[in-house]
Amino acid sequence: MLKTILSISGRRGLFKLVSHGKNMLIVESLEDGKKVPAYAKDKVISLGDIAIYTVGAEVPLHEVLTKIKDKENGAKASISTSAKPDELRAYLAEVLPDFDRERVYPSDIKKLISWYNILIEAGITDFSQEDEKEVPADDEKEE
Repeated sequence: MLKTILSISGRRGLFKLVSHGKNMLIVESLEDGKKVPAYAKDKVISLGDIAIYTVGAEVPLHEVLTKIKDKENGAKASISTSAKPDELRAYLAEVLPDFDRERVYPSDIKKLISWYNILIEAGITDFSQEDEKEVPADDEKEE
C-alpha cells in the first residue's frame, strides 16, 4: 500500500497515486481528496522507498509505522508534532530503540508522526509491504 502513497517536496501532506499522464502524475490528497498534477520537476518520493536509520542498518518505513500503530493501538499518535526535540526522540526510542540519534533529526520524527496521523485519518492502517507477499505467489503460479 505504501508504494502508491507519495510525499511531494514543497507540498503539505501525503498523496495517493491515481494515474499517470505525459510528464506528470495525477495524485489525490489524503487530507482533502483534491486531485492535482505532480510534474517531472517535483521531487516525488514513495513512502515504500523510505527507511529510518538505526545503529545497525536501515529499517523500512512500513515496519516503523506498524510499530507506531501497535504502540498506539491503531489510534493517532499520542505525541504532538509540536513537542520538544527531546520528547520526540524519547517517543521514537519507545518505538525504535536503536534509531541513529545522530542521523535522525527531530524534523524527521515530526514528519514521521505527521505522516502516521494522516494515514490513520485516511483509513490506511495496513502498512505491510504488499510486494513481498505478491512476488512468491506469482512465482508459484508460473511453475
